[in-house]
Amino acid sequence: MTSDIETLRLRMEAAAQALDFEEAKRLRDQLNLMRGGASLVEAEASDTSDLTRQRPGKMGLGTSQQRMTPPLGWKPPAKPDPMTRNSTTRRKG
Repeated sequence: MTSDIETLRLRMEAAAQALDFEEAKRLRDQLNLMRGGASLVEAEASDTSDLTRQRPGKMGLGTSQQRMTPPLGWKPPAKPDPMTRNSTTRRKG
């Protein structure tokens, strides 16, 4: 299995150096299938010509952004009291 993957990788690199990018793409897709558990026969029999790679953020808004985790012990600041808004500015009369 690993020798098949290595052989495909070498064939893919040779195709890329020969500027045969279609063949390199086909071999890359076969490599990914084999790394996912497919056999060599299954990978060669598969038709991946219509598959497109997912772009970051295409699942919805903000999916390409990492979720931030606050440091240990951090607490969010208290929300301001709406009844005391603008209480520091007083009218002089």
